[in-house]
Amino acid sequence: MAKNTKMNYKLAQFFQTEYGALRAYVNSRIADSTDRDAEDIIQDVALKLFSRVDHITPINNIAAFVYSSVRNKIIDVMRAKKARVDLDEEFRKRLAEFAGLLQDHTEMEYTETVKASLKEAIRNLKPIYRDVILAIDFEGLTYKEFSLETGISAGTLMSRRHRALSILFKELQKTENSNNKTKTE
Repeated sequence: MAKNTKMNYKLAQFFQTEYGALRAYVNSRIADSTDRDAEDIIQDVALKLFSRVDHITPINNIAAFVYSSVRNKIIDVMRAKKARVDLDEEFRKRLAEFAGLLQDHTEMEYTETVKASLKEAIRNLKPIYRDVILAIDFEGLTYKEFSLETGISAGTLMSRRHRALSILFKELQKTENSNNKTKTE
């Protein structure tokens, strides 16, 4: 038990003193990725290391071990990103479909204003809601796939998506009411 406490202390000291350098390292590797945050990657690695400290053999070179773990996590993140759909053109198609989910009238043509409002509303969602909307509705992942990728239960993801749809619906209603006021004036 004393061995694990000592290892835990060494890892904590390393992360405390080298956090800025680790963040710079991760940022240099994922500079082209806007959907990932260096701190998220570092925290994932730290969490995994601290939670498994009881099961790992003593680490002689903590810096090499942590940097290797971080590099492997970056590779995993980039592989997952490459597997996702190219969102540019597909995004436009799915945006119209998604707007149909939020509107009662499926025959209604969605104006550029509605699409722009929806994009802005999605951007303004909290990250936990935005991520699930983008993954499920735009990238076409299933709840199970996204659950495996994030480690969040499928039920929680469904709940978050439902909450996000509710928020987006309210935002679109505000935009629609605002547009109707402008037309009547």
